[in-house]
Amino acid sequence: MSKQIDCVFDGAGAKPGLEIWCVEKQLRLVPVPKSLHGKFYSGNSYVVLSTVLPRSGPPQHDIHYWLGKDANEVESTLASDKALELDSALGSCTVQYREVQGQETEKFLSYFKPCVIPIEGVFSSDSGQLNGESYKISLLTCKGEHVVSVREVPFSRSSLNHNDVFILDTASKIFLFSGCNSSTQERAKALEVVQYIKENKHGGTCEVATVEDGKLVGDPEVGEFWSFFGGYAPIPRDSPCVEKQSDSPFSQLFWITAQAKLCPCEGSSLNKEMLETNKCYMLDCGAEIFVWMGRNTSITERKKSISVTEDLLRNQGRSMATHLTFLTEGLETSIFRSYFNNWPQVVEPKLYEEGRGKVAAIFKQQGYDVKELPDEEDCQPYINCRGKLKVWRINGDQLTLIPDPEQTKLFSGDCYIVQYTYPGNGRDEYLFYAWLGRDSVPDDRADAISHMNAIADSSKRDPVLVQVIQDKEPLLFFSIFQTVIIFKGGLSKRYKNLIAEKGILDETYDEQKTALFRVQGISPENMQAIQVDQVSNSLNSSYCYILQTGTSIFTWIGNLSSTVDHALLDRMLELINPTWQPISVREGSEPDIFWNALGGKTEYPRQKELKQHVEDPHLFTLTCVDGDFKVKEIYNFAQDDLTTEDVLILDCHEEIHVWIGSHSNIKSKQQAILLGMKFLQTDPLVEGLSSETPIYVITEGREPLFFTRFFEWDSSKANMHGNSFERRLAILKGKKQNLEVHTSKSWKASSKETTPDSLRSKSVSSNGRNSTSPVSSASVAHFNSPTNYQISTPAPTARKLFPGSPFHESAGSPKAEAESPSQAAVLAQVDGNDASENSVIYPYERLKVNSSDPVTDIDVTKREVYLCDDEFREKFGMRRKAFYELPKWRQNKLKISLHLF
Repeated sequence: MSKQIDCVFDGAGAKPGLEIWCVEKQLRLVPVPKSLHGKFYSGNSYVVLSTVLPRSGPPQHDIHYWLGKDANEVESTLASDKALELDSALGSCTVQYREVQGQETEKFLSYFKPCVIPIEGVFSSDSGQLNGESYKISLLTCKGEHVVSVREVPFSRSSLNHNDVFILDTASKIFLFSGCNSSTQERAKALEVVQYIKENKHGGTCEVATVEDGKLVGDPEVGEFWSFFGGYAPIPRDSPCVEKQSDSPFSQLFWITAQAKLCPCEGSSLNKEMLETNKCYMLDCGAEIFVWMGRNTSITERKKSISVTEDLLRNQGRSMATHLTFLTEGLETSIFRSYFNNWPQVVEPKLYEEGRGKVAAIFKQQGYDVKELPDEEDCQPYINCRGKLKVWRINGDQLTLIPDPEQTKLFSGDCYIVQYTYPGNGRDEYLFYAWLGRDSVPDDRADAISHMNAIADSSKRDPVLVQVIQDKEPLLFFSIFQTVIIFKGGLSKRYKNLIAEKGILDETYDEQKTALFRVQGISPENMQAIQVDQVSNSLNSSYCYILQTGTSIFTWIGNLSSTVDHALLDRMLELINPTWQPISVREGSEPDIFWNALGGKTEYPRQKELKQHVEDPHLFTLTCVDGDFKVKEIYNFAQDDLTTEDVLILDCHEEIHVWIGSHSNIKSKQQAILLGMKFLQTDPLVEGLSSETPIYVITEGREPLFFTRFFEWDSSKANMHGNSFERRLAILKGKKQNLEVHTSKSWKASSKETTPDSLRSKSVSSNGRNSTSPVSSASVAHFNSPTNYQISTPAPTARKLFPGSPFHESAGSPKAEAESPSQAAVLAQVDGNDASENSVIYPYERLKVNSSDPVTDIDVTKREVYLCDDEFREKFGMRRKAFYELPKWRQNKLKISLHLF
């Protein structure tokens, strides 16, 4: 096979990122230097390899072969063949896509942000640039709200319309023309293209003008724009074009024979069993065609299948917009799987974990105490876990506040509201959970969501809301409780009424009854005891258990449990009842009385529990118009994809985050939870999402660290005003800003170091619970989690660990207000673009123009200088130095928005 693979692919796919090759006129493949990535010449064909190293599992490869509109058929065929050779070189573990100029897939465009603008001419590896390129005035159309497709159209008035956004690129000025029916997001994306053209074609020196569709010629820039088209004239109204979409998408499966013929596969519906591993198939879905290649097929058979499919497109006169995707057995995309009924969900644990578990089990069964290797799962809560808890139980139409000593005891027949308050970056942050017991009444569940929204709204802080169903609790939930005991039964009125009406035995926990508890957790600061059915098949060799009978207490230690599990067992016994004197029993040496209490000995799981392979997160846009619910994936997502007009869902597989933009049409967090539930039902990745997956609701501008860790986060972007177009225009037209703001690396670029002890704080919360938690983002230089996630924040300072602690002098304190240097000294510090710690400091609430308790004897034109550094960064979203580098009008505009001017 190696003889069939081009040597230019040696070492391909070894590192993450993009690798690009171009088919030259001599019909040879040459690598394209990184400096030219994203520049595609219309006279060539290319092969593009994208390699991603996920946080778990093997590398993921996608291959795209791009066909320029002026490339000849021989070069296009060669690019297709070379893509297949590259797939073979990588072990046939790739997904391949055909890309046609002007009709590229969104995944392909997402590699080259902000855009791909094909260049007329032919690539030459000798010069590394275009042959025969010359600058000329051009008219471009931009389509797309998250990835933008840029296409050059004839430089004519007839090319303009009311639905799209256009860029007129002239020698001295770039014009952006926005059709009246174009969306705000499309206009904002087009501005990114304008900025790209300005920096790359004009050296950053040309002017930029925006023109509104329908705006009269009174504006000089509007008149200048129309002068290029011979003067202003109205654009004809577009005829309404309604795309007909069938309720059920068309799909037809064909078997591709050895003679390169297409044979339709019979059957009213598609299922996986129809695909044989020694054959190739074509799935025709109209706008997209898939070629599925079995594992046991040869390169020759695969080339023949691809050729047959491309011939079909040409012979049938199919649209160039028809996308072709080539899949190898076992690497089917979610879109492909969605056309088949009940595509099986395959849990593939990592071989390393499976082997490690088996070796540990063998040694333990021989009587050796084997310490397990550290689990690579992400076990960090990412917020301060020494905050304050408040817990309410839903009791009919009322809320019952749970006393502090009892708030870690939950019942599976009840629903609870949890309010967690923790110190953030200069302010208290709030996190609300609605915990829904497995056996709770539907009315109690509905009331829990409603009451949680009402309490959250009354806080006026835009807190994060979470819906959690018992047995699906996220790590963060257990981290803030630290210790949780979940009993069977319930205490609410509705639960009691339900079991009475149905004549069901009341299983509510009682110390006099027989009860079996499974003990689980990762540390003394994160452990749980869950009451399970008191039968022997509730046991599992991976856990430890507490069995409570009327007369005795047993602790049962599974053969596959670890020393950490044993320590948690002892700790949990003390918490449940410190007076108990347990009888310790190891698995395999149980007395008859133990089995009798469980109704007799039966079979139970004895294998090490292996965790499912967790994929990297995916981001989706979400729209719901007149009951029509649609989701669309955003590939290679970044913070800039969180557009303020949208509602997006970050699918982390074990939990989802519903992000609400401040300019979206979703105004209720309760409505956002319903959208999250609809997303779980839709399951767009066909990954077997449970309808009980935890749902987080997050609002723009109040994103917590456990959300922002998935992005390269820049806090200044989260604090900008206006819609997405206005924000982008302000950046484009303002001076170049070197904002010194808090940024955090995403999980993609992280290492696997463990968190140093020096970066963790051991503390006691207000209710006396011990907590081990990472320190706040304001005081940690680098926060390396045990997995691929890493958060980097500004370097440590001499400031205290948490604002509001007894050792922290808060703004507005008597000591702070007592320090009052001269007015001249304060102004001198302002002129230096920074404030000294000796400056007079006042709280923001007293500095506002409309304050009820205003400060006197200050310079009212420079109110911002009296803010402490932390509050300044919180309000303005940047450091002082960056603020004073802004144009004066921009400074004043920001101060006016904050009532400081």
